[in-house]
Amino acid sequence: MSSYIPEGYKSLLSIYDTQKAISLLKRLFEDRLAALLNLYRVSAPLFVEQESGINDNLNGYERPVAFDILRSDKKAEVVQSLAKWKRLALKRYGFYPGRGIYTDMDAIRRDEDVLDNLHSVYVDQWDWEKIILPENRNRDYLKSVVMDIVEAICDTQDTMQAIYPKLQSLSKLKRTVTFIDSQDLEDMYPDMTPKQRERIFTREHGTVFIMGVGGKLKSGMPHDGRAPDYDDWELNGDILFYDEVLDQEMEISSMGIRVDEESMDRQLSLAGCDDRRKLPYHRMLLSGELPLTIGGGIGQSRVSMLLLGKAHIGEVQASIWDDDTMRACEKAGVVLL
Repeated sequence: MSSYIPEGYKSLLSIYDTQKAISLLKRLFEDRLAALLNLYRVSAPLFVEQESGINDNLNGYERPVAFDILRSDKKAEVVQSLAKWKRLALKRYGFYPGRGIYTDMDAIRRDEDVLDNLHSVYVDQWDWEKIILPENRNRDYLKSVVMDIVEAICDTQDTMQAIYPKLQSLSKLKRTVTFIDSQDLEDMYPDMTPKQRERIFTREHGTVFIMGVGGKLKSGMPHDGRAPDYDDWELNGDILFYDEVLDQEMEISSMGIRVDEESMDRQLSLAGCDDRRKLPYHRMLLSGELPLTIGGGIGQSRVSMLLLGKAHIGEVQASIWDDDTMRACEKAGVVLL
């Protein structure tokens, strides 16, 4: 799907007020998320060593941006997410169960195959990670964390609408989360694609968490791609909100309880990625040297779009766009940053 602007769309805020509002909502959301999940802000790398195994390979086909370093024989890659780095950081920093970290993550997705209203070459998100106990590795705990994240987003919307009255024309996001397993969703709509299932289900329920992403379903296909070495495919999922401006689902977060030794061993084999076992990070995890954690990423630009009623992600972030996107936005009077 290419970029499109709904008929009659007009930004609720000026460009100046939009910039101010983005800054404010980010501070509000960070503070609320940190309070609910007991997280502490840390600094994070923009790039990591290519041979470390720390970088996230996402669905397995995206090429990270790589470069060499003068006066060094090491090669570096711009991070695609910080899923593995955060777990190592929690070990190095001496955190204990019940506490975690969050940080800004900026990435370049050079292989993003479609640039549309929600997808950009530039990715900005809050990456967070928290140490848990063995007894927390279950879906009930996962659901409780999802509800905390949704609460933080909804609380931020309430405050933003109080400060910017023009935003009150947007409907309140639904605080009640509807949880559904990806297999149950496929059983409900067997003739639809995963994205079509997400759209119809989120339109009906408003706020949704789809559980169990990465493993193959009865159809032989996964609901969506997920690397085998960070999320446990049985204990993860995606948070989606209904976006009234675009009349579609908006995925805000991919998250989950992370793999332990047993689940990573199984998933590496299922994914045909046994060669990763020799990488430093994977050796540490398989030998039980890393803490058990839960974590994920929360899209900063998408949260900004949702709470400010924007039709295109380019209204809240600066990136590079294809000619079709630029023409569509110019025709509709939408200014891209």
